[in-house]
Amino acid sequence: MATTSTTAGPAEVTPAPDRPPVRSRPRQLLSYFRTPRRPRFFVELAIMAIGYGIYSLIRNAVPDQEVEAITRSMNLWQLEQSLNIDFELWLNHTVNAIDWLTVSMNYFYAIMHFVVTGAVLVWLFWRHPGRYRASRTVLAFTTGLALVGYFVYPLAPPRLLPDGGFFDTVAIHQTWGSMASGDLQSLSNQYAAMPSMHAGWSLWCGIAIIMFTRHRWLRLLGLLYPAATLIVITATANHYVFDAVGGWLTLALGFALQRVLHGRPVHAFQRDVVAVT
Repeated sequence: MATTSTTAGPAEVTPAPDRPPVRSRPRQLLSYFRTPRRPRFFVELAIMAIGYGIYSLIRNAVPDQEVEAITRSMNLWQLEQSLNIDFELWLNHTVNAIDWLTVSMNYFYAIMHFVVTGAVLVWLFWRHPGRYRASRTVLAFTTGLALVGYFVYPLAPPRLLPDGGFFDTVAIHQTWGSMASGDLQSLSNQYAAMPSMHAGWSLWCGIAIIMFTRHRWLRLLGLLYPAATLIVITATANHYVFDAVGGWLTLALGFALQRVLHGRPVHAFQRDVVAVT
C-alpha cells in the first residue's frame, strides 16, 4: 500500500501593525508647544493675571540697592552726555513748563502701558487666534528677562538722581494712581528702570499691529505709539534713553526665544488655528 507523505511549508508570519514612534518626554513637550491650539479666554486671562502678579511680586522683591542704583544712574547719565544723546533734561524741563501737557504725559505713563498692551492682546485673541500664543510668548519671555535685569542691574531713574536737575513730574502734579512717586511709591521698586518695560511692551504692541493689521491708519498708530512712549518716559524723567534701548534689546531676545520654542517666528503662524488638539 502506497503512502503519501506531506511536507509542511514554512509558517506564514503575520506582520505586526505599525506603531507610532515613541517620543521622549522632552520631544512630547516640545511638540505640545509647537502645535497650534485655539486659545481659551478664561485660561489666558488667568495666565495673564497670575503671570503679572508673579512679575510684580518678584520685581518689587528686588532689594533696594540705593547706593548702587544711584551710582549707576550717574554713570549712565554721564555716558549719554559724552555721546550727545542726553536730551532728557531739556525735554523734562520743556514739558514741565506746560501744565496740561505734563499732566497728560503723566497719565499716559501710568495708564496706557496697561491699556494698550491689554487691548492688543485681546485683539490678537479674537482676530488672530493662530498667532496669539506665539505673540503672547514673546511678551512673557521679554517680561521674564526684564526681571533678571532688575536683579543684576538696579538703576535709579533720572527723577531720583541727586543734583541731576530733573523734575519729578508725577510728584509735582500729583498724578492719581501712579506708583512712580508719591504715597504709592513704597509699593513699587523705584530702582527697576533698566530695562524699560514701557519701551519694550510698547514696541511689542507696535510690531504686532504693523505685522497683522490691514489698515494703514492702524499701522500708523503702531509706529506712533512706541515713539510717543519714548517721549513720555524720558519727558517725565522715569527713564533714560538707554533704558529704552535696554527694553528694545530685551524684546529682541524675547522674539528669538519664542522662535526657538515654537520652531518658527510669530509672523509665520496662520491667522486662524488649523490644528486643534
